[in-house]
Amino acid sequence: MYIDGVNLSRLVVHEPGESYQSQAKINQWVEVLVDCPGNLGLFTYRLPPQLEIKPGDILTVPFGTQQIGGIAIRLLTQPNSDIPIEKIRDVEDVVSEGFFPVGYWELLNKVATYYYTPLMQAIRVALPPGLLGRSQRRIRLTTLGKQITKHDSESNNLLTQSLSPAATFISSTAQQILQLLQAHPLGDYSFIYLQQKIKSAYRGVRELKRFGLVESYLEPPKLTRPKLQKAVTLIDTIDADLTPRQREIIEVLRRRGGELWHNELLQICHTSASVLKTLANKGCLVIEEREVLRAEQGPVVSSDRPKSLTADQSNALAKIQALNGYTQVLLHGVTGSGKTEVYLQAIAPLLSQGKSALVLVPEIGLTPQLTDRFRARFGSKVSVYHSALSDGERYDTWRQMLTGEPQVVIGTRSAIFAPLPNLGLIILDEEHDSSFKQDSPIPTYHARTVAQWRAEIENCPLILGSATPSLETLVSLGNLGEENPSSSSLYLSLPQRINSRPLPPVEIVDMRRELQEGNRSIFSRSLQEALHQLQERQQQGILFIHRRGHSTFVSCRSCGYVLECPHCDVSLAYHHTEDGAPQLLRCHYCNYARSHPKFCPDCASPYLKFFGSGTQRVAQELSRQFPELKYIRFDSDTTRNKGAHRTLLTRFANGEAHLLVGTQMLTKGLDLPQVTLVGVVAADGLLHLSDYRASERAFQTLTQVAGRAGRGEDPGRVIIQTYNTEHQVIESVTNHDYQSFSTAELEQRQALDYPPYGRLILLRLSSLDPIQVQNTAQIIATKLNTGTGWEILGPAPASILRVANRYRWQILIKFAADDLPNLPDWEEVRSLCPQSVSLTIDVDPLNIM
Repeated sequence: MYIDGVNLSRLVVHEPGESYQSQAKINQWVEVLVDCPGNLGLFTYRLPPQLEIKPGDILTVPFGTQQIGGIAIRLLTQPNSDIPIEKIRDVEDVVSEGFFPVGYWELLNKVATYYYTPLMQAIRVALPPGLLGRSQRRIRLTTLGKQITKHDSESNNLLTQSLSPAATFISSTAQQILQLLQAHPLGDYSFIYLQQKIKSAYRGVRELKRFGLVESYLEPPKLTRPKLQKAVTLIDTIDADLTPRQREIIEVLRRRGGELWHNELLQICHTSASVLKTLANKGCLVIEEREVLRAEQGPVVSSDRPKSLTADQSNALAKIQALNGYTQVLLHGVTGSGKTEVYLQAIAPLLSQGKSALVLVPEIGLTPQLTDRFRARFGSKVSVYHSALSDGERYDTWRQMLTGEPQVVIGTRSAIFAPLPNLGLIILDEEHDSSFKQDSPIPTYHARTVAQWRAEIENCPLILGSATPSLETLVSLGNLGEENPSSSSLYLSLPQRINSRPLPPVEIVDMRRELQEGNRSIFSRSLQEALHQLQERQQQGILFIHRRGHSTFVSCRSCGYVLECPHCDVSLAYHHTEDGAPQLLRCHYCNYARSHPKFCPDCASPYLKFFGSGTQRVAQELSRQFPELKYIRFDSDTTRNKGAHRTLLTRFANGEAHLLVGTQMLTKGLDLPQVTLVGVVAADGLLHLSDYRASERAFQTLTQVAGRAGRGEDPGRVIIQTYNTEHQVIESVTNHDYQSFSTAELEQRQALDYPPYGRLILLRLSSLDPIQVQNTAQIIATKLNTGTGWEILGPAPASILRVANRYRWQILIKFAADDLPNLPDWEEVRSLCPQSVSLTIDVDPLNIM
């Protein structure tokens, strides 16, 4: 990719340990890629003498009236001749050094180009948060403004003796701003906030500034920086003129190895900072600031040795270790077949060769369990990178990767951009999972696609592991179960569980018959019996529910009225908080909440009933029918706090509960050997979604959750409750038959030219104005229909038309996978959108709803 004539993919960036001092003396200017929407490009800045800047550094630069983030692209001996030197401004500061290793630009350019995203937006997604900041204009009260508190309610004007006669009366807008600022403890708000709260705020601010009541200032970007902490170091030379108390402090420091953190030494010696400063002045010790690395801290785990492998595992490992250079490997192993052990033994020799490995998982909830197992094998060489870490933890972990030390990084999809300089292997565990796809913000990348590009650039193998591989991955490797003749792909199978443990038998319960025979419980008689046995035998199980919350909707039994969100076209779900607390209805899209009404808003009937079952409702029924059965809820409601995933899973692993009750999180790779029972309360919520991928997702989810049972010494059992026992997915899951399901599903996809045999691009449009977004969608669809080589589906309203008061329309572009059409200029398409309409281009979408 070129910007202003510079080939970014061929840039050579800073290598660790290399000196740039001689080069800095020659170069006096730097070209910077700035983070400024609408003005993407390279801008020239002067190098201040006190700063040493290298290509790849993150900078703060002045841009207009702001300070914004940017990337140093290249150093110059002279600026372009068409730029007046007197107008070139100085770089403000270096935020972070060398954040772009060799080959990184090529990857980011691929992401930006393929997903039709500005390069800077791709960079923002790749970098840890807080590096590319932006200053903002703020308004605060002056001393005079704080004194004005008298309000004349009759004239509705602010009065003061301090103002000149001309300023005695100020406008209504200015009054509102003044009152808003006075209500704030610091009398300070951002200008953007004032604009959102008060119409024509700029006029009121201008008026108040003229009278000296407020002032505006530029707040610098809030950037992530290294964490510094004072440390105390003992010096051998001891001053003879020391008090007994001072000698005691020196002795404590000597016994502790001669170094301690400043705060720690103060606490141990019960002394003050002034005493330590006196010792420093006498030359007995040195007090200096040192960096403290922030990283995710897991529990101490005992070391672990490599386990003996089955014949299938040994065969897979041997073929992986024989690879030289880029190869895409599909490790297709049934649940419990030992894929993780293959990963561990494939990584071990790489670390001894000075190489690193990157392991991606779909959910944050999987990282604690996987991280503990990897740390037991590789110790401190393992680090974690995902969005639940603090900004400081992500920043420090990122910089640790740049050191070049051999290490293993485990993370979610954003970790695909981890800057490991000497990458030897990339692994995507549960590669089929839709969580690897980003829907927003742009770029709407898929971690699997980016991983393929990165493995090619780094020339290292890519392992895609799953018990239920995605159909895209399956087709990319050729026929089912066969190796592609091309040397760049490899199919490996683990068809049996460890120790030849059988896959759990799957029992299908027809809930229609249960109802006909008088059972009105959400639990079938078979599942009730299994739960009783679980309690009697003190075993553990999992209950899977498609949705969180208590009930999926609330309806009036008199008139049929359904309570809906006022901001979204969806029903409100009931969330139970605690006994005696107000009943709460919540929207799962915009988080709007309201109390449960006593009477129907439409007909005033008191007969309102909860319909459907969520995790809360199932948990409530468990407490009612099985009061002695202990359970732990495991869904997005109970795992919001940092560390909650680890805490809940640890409690369950320690035997504090009989049941783990949860949603999709339970299906994704959890290894819980003590689980003998898996119950799927209602499979139908997975089978009937309005999406061409519904069957594939349902099969993957049900197969994965069934695979949590029987992984230990005791045999497992799976009970699936459904109203549609004849469904193809149900039959395939019952027989653990991935091949017959994938064959039938691929035939349907091929007949309709849907992925993986065709490609899709989804245009999502949204606006507060329902007419404008609909008209814009029609204009864009008309424009796209003038081209050839693709089919336009739509425009059509999204399945949920309104979310958070924004009306949503979409256009689907469909074309052959092997014939990339001459698609339109996307900037021209974007130009058709008025400012009030937002357009997102989703390449290879997974969610078309």
